[in-house]
Amino acid sequence: MIVKNSVAVVTGGASGLGEACVRHLLKKGAKVAIFDFAAERGEAIAAELGKDVIFALTDVSDDAGVQAAVNKTMEAFGKIDIVINCAGGGVPKKVLSKKGPMPLAAFNKTIQINLVGTFNVIRLAVEQMVKNGANDEGGKGVIINTASAAAFDGQIGQADYSASKGGIVAMTLPIARECAEYGIRVMTVAPGLFDTPLLASLPEAAKDALGKMVPFPPRLGHPVEFALLVEHIIENPMLNGEVIRLDGAIRMAAK
Repeated sequence: MIVKNSVAVVTGGASGLGEACVRHLLKKGAKVAIFDFAAERGEAIAAELGKDVIFALTDVSDDAGVQAAVNKTMEAFGKIDIVINCAGGGVPKKVLSKKGPMPLAAFNKTIQINLVGTFNVIRLAVEQMVKNGANDEGGKGVIINTASAAAFDGQIGQADYSASKGGIVAMTLPIARECAEYGIRVMTVAPGLFDTPLLASLPEAAKDALGKMVPFPPRLGHPVEFALLVEHIIENPMLNGEVIRLDGAIRMAAK
């Protein structure tokens, strides 16, 4: 799959890793649809970047909302070649805190956004991708999901977040195996510590301390480094059904 002249959907594209992908793919000649619930920021980015970028207000866990966003993309650009699932998040919560057991609704919310939301976008995008003309190798599309190092070494307070990201890791291969029949590749990236809005509230000293936990390079990752890996996955046809840790070799401690 060649980035130039392709159409990419980027969930969570109004900030962080998703925004980096939007900007990078646009520079490489793609058209991009931003799916995000941050309306003001999403509209501003689309207005800034011009006619080859659209914004669709989207809650990825909502069936009808994602379908509407997919329809808007098809109306604007006529196809979907690439999906990059970056929408997600989470707030640390212990199973048992001084306030009592973790509310089940809080656990469910994280699963719905991170895991169910990722699958929701995949299933509706695949429906459109199968209609694409195949390239020389029979390829019709590429899907790239975002997991986390927490899928493998989650910390105390990350039960819901780790479960949601672990679910993304676990479903990568079975979906890739099914989508192979359609000429669609499915990959997942598991980032470590990146300088994104999730860490924006921390003081600089705290962020520097986190960065020094990374073996090499001893710093937080730059969102553009995630976008560079996304570009490579799109254009390397042998990358399929796998999870790539992008984390500077960090392995998270218990807390």
